[in-house]
Amino acid sequence: MADRPTFFAELKRRNVLRAAVLYAGAIWALSQGISQLTPALDLPDVTTRWFLIAALIGFPFWIAFAWFYEFTPQGLKRESEIAPDDSIAHSTGRRLDKWIIAVLVVAVVLLLTNTFVWRKGAGLASDSALASPPAKSIAVLPFEDLSPGHDHGYFSAGMAEELLNALARVQGLKVAGRASSFYYGGRNADLRTIGKALDVANVLEGSVRSQGDAVRISVQLIRTGDGFEVWSQSYDGNMRNIFDVQERIAHSIADHLKIVLSDDQQARLVPVATTSAEAYADFITAQALVNKRTGDSLPRAIALLQRATTLDPKFARAWSKLAVADAVLSQYTSSDWNASWRASDDAAHRALALDPEDAEAYAALSYNQFSQRHYLAMVEPMQRALGLAPDNSAVNYWAANELAAMGRTRNAEVRIDAALANDPANPLLLFYKSMLRWREGDQAGALAYIHRAGVADSAFGALMLEFYDAAHGDLAGSARQFANSTSQMGTKIPAADLQAIYRGTYGDAARHQTALKILDAHLDDDWTPTMLLQLDEPKRSFDLYEHGHSGLSDAYLNWLWQPEPWSRTARQAPAFQGFARRIGMVDYWKSQGWPDLCNPAPSAGAEAFVCQ
Repeated sequence: MADRPTFFAELKRRNVLRAAVLYAGAIWALSQGISQLTPALDLPDVTTRWFLIAALIGFPFWIAFAWFYEFTPQGLKRESEIAPDDSIAHSTGRRLDKWIIAVLVVAVVLLLTNTFVWRKGAGLASDSALASPPAKSIAVLPFEDLSPGHDHGYFSAGMAEELLNALARVQGLKVAGRASSFYYGGRNADLRTIGKALDVANVLEGSVRSQGDAVRISVQLIRTGDGFEVWSQSYDGNMRNIFDVQERIAHSIADHLKIVLSDDQQARLVPVATTSAEAYADFITAQALVNKRTGDSLPRAIALLQRATTLDPKFARAWSKLAVADAVLSQYTSSDWNASWRASDDAAHRALALDPEDAEAYAALSYNQFSQRHYLAMVEPMQRALGLAPDNSAVNYWAANELAAMGRTRNAEVRIDAALANDPANPLLLFYKSMLRWREGDQAGALAYIHRAGVADSAFGALMLEFYDAAHGDLAGSARQFANSTSQMGTKIPAADLQAIYRGTYGDAARHQTALKILDAHLDDDWTPTMLLQLDEPKRSFDLYEHGHSGLSDAYLNWLWQPEPWSRTARQAPAFQGFARRIGMVDYWKSQGWPDLCNPAPSAGAEAFVCQ
């Protein structure tokens, strides 16, 4: 009796192994082709993945088919109809070998094409795009202070900002935002790095030498691609004709970049903002201080702006900048909120009476309404501000801030993305982008934005790193980051107590009670309602915030929409329904749009809603 063939021998005889190799090679070749054609045909990115899943499901059926059938010169036959010692199996096997070789050759060709042609081409296109920013684009770096005492640094920076603002009025010229341009000042970054980061083909460097009333401004226009100095010039003037000096510089830059100015731009790029040289000098210095915000910069800026508006009561830009400074003063100092709101509103209205198209004045009015919890009233002035200056970074930041606080995360992120396109290294914009990514569950993206442009070293960066450290189990590091960030944002609670409060957020019952006792001693602190949210005390938090007078609307309301468990508890707390209705959030939602995480629940009442 002849030995029965082994299972492996039977697989070989029936050409099942060859069929398996052919199937695998064919699927590999097809997947390479699909991955290359996906972008060209605008197919979904998951097309290749679903093809491979379908192929995996089909594999057992193909093997079963190969076991039971063979292709013969007479056509397809069942294996049982072919004698075991027939030569057909061998001829079929040789035919399959040829198909396998052909399929593998095609697959290898497609693989090499994908690796060395398609991807290299895509990379070259990408690199080319990065290496070739628009020819008519520029970043203005902060100017060096060459005054005899080297004590006019803020004035020099302000002068550079004035030129940046003038160039931003030139149609057809892309101008990088102030925060991004100034980020690279004094960092000794090479020009290629600046050009690539800001997507600009040129930078304007310069220096200011001021002594008494005399001013000398020296500027150099340099290409970022090769460091070639396109043009340089020094301009002598004084504070009485400084606007004419700025006008000459702006027109020279436009000429050297071969930009044809429109008729109205030919008339004037730099409007005469004031006839007082002293008022303008104070304004220039105050402008840089307002942008800094931390320490004593805001009180110093306000004092300078008050003096500027006294010297020239018709100086609209000084009134507008004063409105901005007063609007944010109480967030960074222990000043009185109500007094700051009144001062800011008064300054904004004075600015608009002089210049009805002052976008920053409208934005300040909106932010004051927001801080005072007049959420519907904040909408119209912000819409006016955005209509007048859609590319203004400060206006976009405040608009996104208001949207985010109202829970409209996706709308806020669209606004932030639009601002970042023009100002990609702005730390406030990057902070908000990071926070919005965190809300959407993108922890890696949130961390990446925090580590751009030095944001991680700021109070805002520490705030986001706090969330990241806590999510990854580093509660000690998270507590330090929390104390570091909050102590720089107006709280009067000592840093050691801040860490104890934070440990109560994630600790046991004893630490929780310790944290509550600390807050009981600081019920008048602006940050106490926010910290009660973290401690899973939503009702106490809502009551304290509603009946208090803090203007810290952005920080507090943004805490309601975080992905952390305590935030979810607050959103879903029964007390949130009445709280949101009483402070005006529900009226805003019904008029402007509901939060991403909440929806109306009319079956439970006209103003009822449910939140995830």
